[in-house]
Amino acid sequence: MTGFGVVSPLGLDATSTWEALKKGQSGVDFIKTFNVDDYETKFASEVKGFDPLDYLDKKTARRTDRFAHFATAAAQQAIAQANLNVANVDPYRTGVLIGSGIGGISTLSIQHEILLTRGPRRVSPFLIPMMLGDTASAHVSMLAKALGTNLCIVSSCSSGADAIGNGLELISRGEADIIIAGGSEAPICPIAVSGFGSLRALSRNNDYPQKASRPFDSQRDGFVIGEGAAILLLESEESVVRRGVTPLAELAGYGSTSDGFHITEPSPSGKSAAKAITKALIRAGIEPNKIDYINAHGTSTLLNDRQETLAIKIALGTEANNIPISSTKSMTGHLLGAGGALEAVICIKAMEDGIIPPTINLDYPDPLCDLNYTPHTAQTKSLQITMSNSFGFGGHNSVLIFNKLNT
Repeated sequence: MTGFGVVSPLGLDATSTWEALKKGQSGVDFIKTFNVDDYETKFASEVKGFDPLDYLDKKTARRTDRFAHFATAAAQQAIAQANLNVANVDPYRTGVLIGSGIGGISTLSIQHEILLTRGPRRVSPFLIPMMLGDTASAHVSMLAKALGTNLCIVSSCSSGADAIGNGLELISRGEADIIIAGGSEAPICPIAVSGFGSLRALSRNNDYPQKASRPFDSQRDGFVIGEGAAILLLESEESVVRRGVTPLAELAGYGSTSDGFHITEPSPSGKSAAKAITKALIRAGIEPNKIDYINAHGTSTLLNDRQETLAIKIALGTEANNIPISSTKSMTGHLLGAGGALEAVICIKAMEDGIIPPTINLDYPDPLCDLNYTPHTAQTKSLQITMSNSFGFGGHNSVLIFNKLNT
Protein backbone atom coordinates (compact mmCIF):
# COMPACT_ATOMS: atom_id res chain seq x y z
CA MET A 1 0.00 0.00 0.00
CA THR A 2 1.58 3.28 -1.07
CA GLY A 3 -1.35 5.67 -0.81
CA PHE A 4 -4.94 5.99 0.31
CA GLY A 5 -7.78 8.47 0.23
CA VAL A 6 -10.99 8.76 2.22
CA VAL A 7 -14.29 10.61 2.08
CA SER A 8 -16.35 9.66 5.13
CA PRO A 9 -19.08 10.89 7.46
CA LEU A 10 -16.28 11.86 9.87
CA GLY A 11 -14.09 13.80 7.46
CA LEU A 12 -13.18 14.54 3.87
CA ASP A 13 -9.79 12.84 4.05
CA ALA A 14 -8.05 10.04 5.94
CA THR A 15 -6.44 12.29 8.54
CA SER A 16 -9.61 14.03 9.71
CA THR A 17 -11.52 10.75 9.69
CA TRP A 18 -8.87 9.02 11.77
CA GLU A 19 -8.67 11.86 14.29
CA ALA A 20 -12.42 11.68 14.83
CA LEU A 21 -12.30 7.91 15.24
CA LYS A 22 -9.58 8.12 17.88
CA LYS A 23 -11.79 10.52 19.85
CA GLY A 24 -14.82 8.26 19.60
CA GLN A 25 -16.88 10.78 17.63
CA SER A 26 -20.06 9.78 15.83
CA GLY A 27 -20.88 10.81 12.28
CA VAL A 28 -24.56 9.98 12.68
CA ASP A 29 -27.27 12.67 12.59
CA PHE A 30 -30.72 13.33 11.19
CA ILE A 31 -30.93 13.10 7.40
CA LYS A 32 -30.54 16.48 5.74
CA THR A 33 -30.75 15.58 2.04
CA PHE A 34 -34.48 14.78 1.83
CA ASN A 35 -37.63 15.04 3.93
CA VAL A 36 -37.92 12.10 6.33
CA ASP A 37 -41.16 12.97 8.11
CA ASP A 38 -42.86 9.79 6.86
CA TYR A 39 -39.87 7.48 7.43
CA GLU A 40 -39.50 5.14 10.39
CA THR A 41 -35.75 5.80 10.40
CA LYS A 42 -34.95 9.50 10.18
CA PHE A 43 -31.17 9.49 10.55
CA ALA A 44 -28.08 8.29 8.74
CA SER A 45 -24.33 8.83 8.58
CA GLU A 46 -24.01 11.43 5.84
CA VAL A 47 -20.86 13.00 4.40
CA LYS A 48 -20.82 16.68 5.40
CA GLY A 49 -19.41 19.62 3.47
CA PHE A 50 -18.31 17.70 0.40
CA ASP A 51 -18.09 19.66 -2.86
CA PRO A 52 -17.44 17.56 -5.98
CA LEU A 53 -16.12 20.68 -7.72
CA ASP A 54 -13.04 20.41 -5.53
CA TYR A 55 -12.15 17.33 -7.60
CA LEU A 56 -14.19 17.47 -10.82
CA ASP A 57 -15.14 20.08 -13.40
CA LYS A 58 -18.74 21.27 -13.34
CA LYS A 59 -19.83 19.34 -16.42
CA THR A 60 -18.43 16.01 -15.22
CA ALA A 61 -19.79 16.52 -11.72
CA ARG A 62 -23.27 17.18 -13.08
CA ARG A 63 -23.19 13.98 -15.13
CA THR A 64 -21.98 11.62 -12.41
CA ASP A 65 -23.63 10.18 -9.33
CA ARG A 66 -22.58 11.08 -5.81
CA PHE A 67 -20.92 7.68 -5.28
CA ALA A 68 -18.65 8.38 -8.26
CA HIS A 69 -17.89 11.85 -6.85
CA PHE A 70 -16.69 10.23 -3.63
CA ALA A 71 -14.61 7.63 -5.47
CA THR A 72 -12.83 10.13 -7.71
CA ALA A 73 -12.07 12.36 -4.72
CA ALA A 74 -10.64 9.50 -2.64
CA ALA A 75 -8.69 8.20 -5.65
CA GLN A 76 -7.08 11.58 -6.26
CA GLN A 77 -6.00 11.68 -2.61
CA ALA A 78 -4.52 8.18 -2.88
CA ILE A 79 -2.70 8.96 -6.13
CA ALA A 80 -1.26 12.15 -4.66
CA GLN A 81 -0.02 10.41 -1.52
CA ALA A 82 1.58 7.65 -3.59
CA ASN A 83 3.17 10.26 -5.89
CA LEU A 84 1.90 8.30 -8.88
CA ASN A 85 2.20 9.66 -12.39
CA VAL A 86 0.91 7.04 -14.80
CA ALA A 87 2.90 8.71 -17.56
CA ASN A 88 5.98 7.29 -15.83
CA VAL A 89 4.70 3.70 -15.52
CA ASP A 90 3.16 1.17 -17.90
CA PRO A 91 -0.52 2.25 -18.08
CA TYR A 92 -1.57 -1.23 -19.23
CA ARG A 93 -0.15 -2.66 -16.00
CA THR A 94 -2.04 -0.12 -13.90
CA GLY A 95 -5.61 -1.14 -13.11
CA VAL A 96 -8.68 0.02 -11.22
CA LEU A 97 -10.96 -2.14 -9.05
CA ILE A 98 -13.65 -0.21 -7.18
CA GLY A 99 -16.50 -1.99 -5.48
CA SER A 100 -20.00 -0.71 -4.84
CA GLY A 101 -22.95 -2.57 -3.43
CA ILE A 102 -25.68 -0.59 -5.22
CA GLY A 103 -23.95 2.01 -7.41
CA GLY A 104 -25.82 5.12 -8.49
CA ILE A 105 -29.02 4.51 -6.58
CA SER A 106 -29.34 8.19 -5.65
CA THR A 107 -29.61 9.11 -9.32
CA LEU A 108 -32.07 6.29 -9.92
CA SER A 109 -34.21 7.52 -7.03
CA ILE A 110 -34.28 11.09 -8.39
CA GLN A 111 -34.94 10.09 -11.98
CA HIS A 112 -37.71 7.66 -11.02
CA GLU A 113 -39.48 10.52 -9.28
CA ILE A 114 -39.09 12.61 -12.45
CA LEU A 115 -40.54 9.76 -14.50
CA LEU A 116 -43.62 9.58 -12.26
CA THR A 117 -44.22 13.32 -11.99
CA ARG A 118 -43.03 14.71 -15.33
CA GLY A 119 -43.08 11.78 -17.75
CA PRO A 120 -40.53 9.62 -19.60
CA ARG A 121 -39.27 12.36 -21.91
CA ARG A 122 -37.92 14.30 -18.93
CA VAL A 123 -35.77 11.46 -17.63
CA SER A 124 -32.08 12.35 -17.92
CA PRO A 125 -30.15 10.84 -20.85
CA PHE A 126 -27.35 10.34 -18.33
CA LEU A 127 -29.44 8.12 -16.03
CA ILE A 128 -27.97 4.84 -17.23
CA PRO A 129 -24.25 5.76 -17.12
CA MET A 130 -24.79 7.54 -13.81
CA MET A 131 -26.48 4.58 -12.11
CA LEU A 132 -24.21 1.80 -13.38
CA GLY A 133 -22.03 0.27 -10.68
CA ASP A 134 -18.88 0.50 -12.80
CA THR A 135 -19.17 4.27 -13.20
CA ALA A 136 -16.80 4.95 -10.31
CA SER A 137 -14.09 2.61 -11.60
CA ALA A 138 -14.53 4.00 -15.12
CA HIS A 139 -14.12 7.61 -14.01
CA VAL A 140 -11.08 6.77 -11.88
CA SER A 141 -9.56 4.89 -14.82
CA MET A 142 -10.04 7.94 -17.05
CA LEU A 143 -8.78 10.28 -14.36
CA ALA A 144 -5.60 8.30 -13.72
CA LYS A 145 -5.10 7.24 -17.36
CA ALA A 146 -4.93 3.68 -16.05
CA LEU A 147 -5.46 1.36 -19.01
CA GLY A 148 -5.17 -2.04 -17.35
CA THR A 149 -7.92 -4.12 -15.73
CA ASN A 150 -10.95 -1.95 -14.91
CA LEU A 151 -13.66 -3.64 -12.84
CA CYS A 152 -16.46 -2.96 -10.41
CA ILE A 153 -16.63 -5.66 -7.75
CA VAL A 154 -20.18 -6.20 -6.50
CA SER A 155 -20.48 -8.36 -3.41
CA SER A 156 -22.80 -6.32 -1.23
CA CYS A 157 -21.08 -5.12 1.95
CA SER A 158 -17.92 -7.04 1.05
CA SER A 159 -17.45 -5.14 -2.22
CA GLY A 160 -14.69 -2.78 -1.10
CA ALA A 161 -12.75 -5.52 0.66
CA ASP A 162 -13.10 -7.85 -2.31
CA ALA A 163 -11.87 -5.13 -4.67
CA ILE A 164 -8.74 -4.78 -2.55
CA GLY A 165 -8.31 -8.55 -2.23
CA ASN A 166 -8.69 -9.08 -5.97
CA GLY A 167 -6.18 -6.30 -6.54
CA LEU A 168 -3.73 -8.32 -4.46
CA GLU A 169 -4.44 -11.38 -6.60
CA LEU A 170 -3.86 -9.51 -9.88
CA ILE A 171 -0.51 -8.20 -8.68
CA SER A 172 0.51 -11.56 -7.20
CA ARG A 173 -0.22 -13.31 -10.52
CA GLY A 174 1.99 -10.83 -12.31
CA GLU A 175 -0.90 -9.31 -14.30
CA ALA A 176 -0.46 -5.81 -12.87
CA ASP A 177 2.11 -3.62 -11.16
CA ILE A 178 -0.31 -1.11 -9.65
CA ILE A 179 -3.98 -1.40 -8.72
CA ILE A 180 -6.16 1.48 -7.54
CA ALA A 181 -8.69 -0.36 -5.37
CA GLY A 182 -11.43 0.33 -2.88
CA GLY A 183 -15.14 1.01 -2.54
CA SER A 184 -17.65 3.82 -2.81
CA GLU A 185 -21.29 4.20 -1.86
CA ALA A 186 -23.92 6.95 -1.72
CA PRO A 187 -27.16 5.21 -0.71
CA ILE A 188 -28.78 7.88 1.47
CA CYS A 189 -31.80 8.54 -0.72
CA PRO A 190 -35.53 7.83 -0.41
CA ILE A 191 -35.65 4.47 -2.20
CA ALA A 192 -32.65 2.98 -0.37
CA VAL A 193 -33.61 4.22 3.09
CA SER A 194 -37.18 3.02 2.66
CA GLY A 195 -36.00 -0.31 1.23
CA PHE A 196 -33.61 -1.09 4.05
CA GLY A 197 -36.26 0.15 6.48
CA SER A 198 -38.88 -2.22 5.07
CA LEU A 199 -36.32 -5.01 5.45
CA ARG A 200 -36.21 -4.14 9.16
CA ALA A 201 -32.44 -3.81 8.88
CA LEU A 202 -32.11 -0.18 10.05
CA SER A 203 -32.05 1.09 13.62
CA ARG A 204 -35.10 3.15 14.57
CA ASN A 205 -33.57 4.93 17.53
CA ASN A 206 -34.76 8.35 16.39
CA ASP A 207 -34.56 9.75 19.92
CA TYR A 208 -30.78 9.30 20.10
CA PRO A 209 -29.32 8.94 16.58
CA GLN A 210 -25.69 9.09 17.71
CA LYS A 211 -26.38 6.15 20.05
CA ALA A 212 -28.13 4.11 17.35
CA SER A 213 -25.10 2.25 15.99
CA ARG A 214 -24.21 0.01 18.91
CA PRO A 215 -22.38 -3.12 17.71
CA PHE A 216 -22.28 -6.06 20.13
CA ASP A 217 -24.62 -4.26 22.53
CA SER A 218 -27.71 -6.13 23.79
CA GLN A 219 -29.91 -3.13 22.94
CA ARG A 220 -28.87 -2.85 19.27
CA ASP A 221 -31.78 -2.73 16.85
CA GLY A 222 -30.18 -2.47 13.41
CA PHE A 223 -27.46 -0.71 11.46
CA VAL A 224 -27.11 2.96 10.53
CA ILE A 225 -26.81 3.53 6.79
CA GLY A 226 -23.79 5.58 5.76
CA GLU A 227 -22.01 6.90 2.69
CA GLY A 228 -18.49 7.65 1.51
CA ALA A 229 -15.49 6.12 -0.19
CA ALA A 230 -12.01 4.80 0.50
CA ILE A 231 -9.45 4.08 -2.20
CA LEU A 232 -6.04 2.46 -1.73
CA LEU A 233 -3.12 2.21 -4.09
CA LEU A 234 -1.66 -1.30 -4.18
CA GLU A 235 1.72 -1.84 -5.74
CA SER A 236 4.12 -4.72 -6.32
CA GLU A 237 7.40 -4.65 -4.44
CA GLU A 238 9.25 -4.29 -7.74
CA SER A 239 7.18 -1.24 -8.68
CA VAL A 240 7.76 0.34 -5.26
CA VAL A 241 11.53 -0.05 -5.68
CA ARG A 242 11.45 1.15 -9.28
CA ARG A 243 9.46 4.28 -8.39
CA GLY A 244 11.45 4.95 -5.22
CA VAL A 245 8.41 5.34 -2.97
CA THR A 246 7.95 4.29 0.65
CA PRO A 247 5.14 1.79 1.30
CA LEU A 248 2.69 2.48 4.10
CA ALA A 249 1.87 -1.16 4.87
CA GLU A 250 1.74 -4.59 3.28
CA LEU A 251 -1.47 -6.32 2.28
CA ALA A 252 -0.39 -9.73 3.50
CA GLY A 253 -3.49 -11.88 3.17
CA TYR A 254 -6.96 -12.18 1.67
CA GLY A 255 -9.60 -14.85 2.13
CA SER A 256 -13.15 -15.12 0.85
CA THR A 257 -15.94 -17.68 1.14
CA SER A 258 -19.71 -17.96 0.74
CA ASP A 259 -22.23 -19.00 3.37
CA GLY A 260 -24.50 -20.53 0.73
CA PHE A 261 -27.27 -20.15 3.29
CA HIS A 262 -29.59 -17.12 2.97
CA ILE A 263 -29.82 -13.92 0.91
CA THR A 264 -29.71 -11.59 3.95
CA GLU A 265 -28.98 -13.66 7.07
CA PRO A 266 -25.50 -14.93 7.99
CA SER A 267 -25.12 -18.66 8.47
CA PRO A 268 -25.81 -19.60 12.10
CA SER A 269 -22.85 -21.99 12.14
CA GLY A 270 -20.26 -19.26 11.52
CA LYS A 271 -18.14 -21.85 9.73
CA SER A 272 -17.86 -20.16 6.33
CA ALA A 273 -16.95 -16.79 7.84
CA ALA A 274 -14.38 -18.59 9.99
CA LYS A 275 -13.00 -20.30 6.88
CA ALA A 276 -12.47 -16.90 5.22
CA ILE A 277 -10.43 -15.82 8.25
CA THR A 278 -8.41 -19.05 8.11
CA LYS A 279 -7.76 -18.64 4.37
CA ALA A 280 -6.48 -15.10 4.92
CA LEU A 281 -4.19 -16.31 7.72
CA ILE A 282 -2.78 -19.06 5.53
CA ARG A 283 -2.24 -16.64 2.64
CA ALA A 284 -0.44 -14.26 5.02
CA GLY A 285 1.60 -17.11 6.50
CA ILE A 286 0.82 -16.19 10.09
CA GLU A 287 -0.63 -17.91 13.15
CA PRO A 288 -3.70 -16.59 15.00
CA ASN A 289 -1.59 -15.40 17.94
CA LYS A 290 0.21 -12.93 15.66
CA ILE A 291 -2.90 -10.82 15.06
CA ASP A 292 -2.73 -7.65 17.15
CA TYR A 293 -6.10 -6.10 16.27
CA ILE A 294 -9.31 -7.00 14.41
CA ASN A 295 -11.55 -4.40 12.83
CA ALA A 296 -14.86 -6.24 13.01
CA HIS A 297 -17.65 -6.07 10.45
CA GLY A 298 -19.77 -5.25 13.52
CA THR A 299 -22.90 -3.87 11.89
CA SER A 300 -25.08 -3.48 15.00
CA THR A 301 -27.60 -6.05 13.78
CA LEU A 302 -28.66 -8.89 16.02
CA LEU A 303 -27.56 -11.77 13.82
CA ASN A 304 -24.36 -10.37 12.32
CA ASP A 305 -22.72 -9.45 15.61
CA ARG A 306 -23.40 -12.82 17.19
CA GLN A 307 -22.34 -14.82 14.16
CA GLU A 308 -19.18 -12.76 13.69
CA THR A 309 -18.24 -13.37 17.31
CA LEU A 310 -18.76 -17.09 16.75
CA ALA A 311 -16.73 -17.08 13.54
CA ILE A 312 -13.80 -15.34 15.22
CA LYS A 313 -13.86 -17.94 17.99
CA ILE A 314 -13.97 -20.84 15.53
CA ALA A 315 -11.11 -19.47 13.42
CA LEU A 316 -8.82 -18.24 16.18
CA GLY A 317 -9.62 -20.62 19.03
CA THR A 318 -8.51 -19.50 22.48
CA GLU A 319 -6.52 -16.65 20.94
CA ALA A 320 -9.82 -14.91 20.19
CA ASN A 321 -10.04 -13.91 23.85
CA ASN A 322 -6.66 -12.16 23.74
CA ILE A 323 -7.06 -10.00 20.62
CA PRO A 324 -8.47 -6.46 20.85
CA ILE A 325 -11.39 -5.96 18.46
CA SER A 326 -13.53 -2.97 17.60
CA SER A 327 -16.29 -1.95 15.25
CA THR A 328 -15.70 1.50 13.85
CA LYS A 329 -19.18 1.32 12.30
CA SER A 330 -20.31 2.47 15.73
CA MET A 331 -18.96 5.87 14.63
CA THR A 332 -19.05 5.87 10.82
CA GLY A 333 -22.27 3.95 10.33
CA HIS A 334 -22.33 1.24 7.67
CA LEU A 335 -20.94 2.42 4.33
CA LEU A 336 -22.19 -0.77 2.65
CA GLY A 337 -19.88 -1.56 -0.30
CA ALA A 338 -17.37 1.08 0.82
CA GLY A 339 -17.17 -0.18 4.41
CA GLY A 340 -14.44 -2.77 3.91
CA ALA A 341 -12.23 -0.29 2.06
CA LEU A 342 -12.61 2.36 4.75
CA GLU A 343 -11.84 -0.20 7.42
CA ALA A 344 -8.74 -1.26 5.51
CA VAL A 345 -7.46 2.31 5.79
CA ILE A 346 -8.39 2.32 9.47
CA CYS A 347 -6.31 -0.83 10.02
CA ILE A 348 -3.31 0.87 8.40
CA LYS A 349 -3.74 4.04 10.45
CA ALA A 350 -4.11 1.95 13.62
CA MET A 351 -0.74 0.30 12.94
CA GLU A 352 0.84 3.62 12.06
CA ASP A 353 -0.20 5.31 15.32
CA GLY A 354 -0.35 2.27 17.60
CA ILE A 355 -3.95 3.06 18.53
CA ILE A 356 -6.99 0.77 18.61
CA PRO A 357 -10.12 2.80 17.84
CA PRO A 358 -13.07 2.16 20.15
CA THR A 359 -16.51 0.64 19.79
CA ILE A 360 -18.68 3.45 21.10
CA ASN A 361 -22.20 2.92 22.49
CA LEU A 362 -21.27 -0.51 23.85
CA ASP A 363 -23.05 0.05 27.17
CA TYR A 364 -24.81 -3.28 27.71
CA PRO A 365 -22.77 -6.08 26.14
CA ASP A 366 -24.65 -8.96 24.57
CA PRO A 367 -23.74 -12.11 26.56
CA LEU A 368 -23.25 -13.93 23.25
CA CYS A 369 -20.76 -11.26 22.12
CA ASP A 370 -18.19 -11.82 24.83
CA LEU A 371 -14.87 -10.87 23.23
CA ASN A 372 -12.81 -7.72 23.85
CA TYR A 373 -14.58 -5.14 21.70
CA THR A 374 -12.70 -2.09 23.08
CA PRO A 375 -15.74 -0.27 24.49
CA HIS A 376 -16.01 3.53 24.58
CA THR A 377 -12.36 4.61 24.52
CA ALA A 378 -9.41 4.13 22.17
CA GLN A 379 -6.53 2.06 23.49
CA THR A 380 -2.81 2.41 22.88
CA LYS A 381 -0.93 -0.68 21.73
CA SER A 382 1.94 -1.45 19.39
CA LEU A 383 0.39 -3.11 16.34
CA GLN A 384 2.29 -5.20 13.81
CA ILE A 385 -0.51 -7.20 12.16
CA THR A 386 -4.17 -6.22 11.81
CA MET A 387 -7.20 -7.90 10.28
CA SER A 388 -10.45 -6.56 8.81
CA ASN A 389 -13.66 -8.57 8.41
CA SER A 390 -16.34 -7.74 5.83
CA PHE A 391 -19.52 -9.78 5.45
CA GLY A 392 -22.37 -9.05 3.04
CA PHE A 393 -25.89 -9.91 1.97
CA GLY A 394 -25.77 -12.99 -0.22
CA GLY A 395 -23.43 -14.78 2.17
CA HIS A 396 -20.20 -13.02 1.15
CA ASN A 397 -17.35 -13.35 3.66
CA SER A 398 -14.15 -11.40 2.98
CA VAL A 399 -11.11 -10.94 5.19
CA LEU A 400 -7.99 -8.79 4.73
CA ILE A 401 -4.77 -8.96 6.75
CA PHE A 402 -2.25 -6.11 6.92
CA ASN A 403 1.36 -6.06 8.05
CA LYS A 404 3.22 -3.00 9.30
CA LEU A 405 6.45 -2.54 7.40
CA ASN A 406 9.37 -1.58 9.62
CA THR A 407 11.12 0.69 7.18
